[in-house]
Amino acid sequence: MPVFRWGRAWGLGDLEREVDRLMHGVNLSLQGVRLARQFPPVNLYELEDAYLISAELPGANAEDFELTIQSGVLTIQGRRDDPEQVPEERYRRQERFHGSWQRSLNLPERIDEERLSARFDDGILKVTLPKLAETPVRRIPIEGTDGPRAIEEQPRD
Repeated sequence: MPVFRWGRAWGLGDLEREVDRLMHGVNLSLQGVRLARQFPPVNLYELEDAYLISAELPGANAEDFELTIQSGVLTIQGRRDDPEQVPEERYRRQERFHGSWQRSLNLPERIDEERLSARFDDGILKVTLPKLAETPVRRIPIEGTDGPRAIEEQPRD
């Protein structure tokens, strides 16, 4: 494919499109180089009694992805098809990713995996991760030859 097209003047948009085309197959994270992410961006918030993960999935439906949890890792995976069915060579700018994707997040230790819940509204997936209740400090008696003593058991962080 020729880099220069004869018969018309080049503009900044043409240069940007050609650089995007050349960089499309390169998977680098360079500052100032615009490359599409192959997974949706997420935010993780800490609330008083839970953590909240929100993921932006515009143009998707709830049945387009699935959530799994195993060994403290939450995995969100899915597929986004290109709804317009536009041929690749017709794009002048393409910033939204399409195709299969997967995102795995390590979860905080003290969450109740049995009470996880997820909701999908207006292209935003929200996953609620309820915190486990704090366990109170309890004294454990120690028996020995010089009589019973007690030590405090501290909760793990």
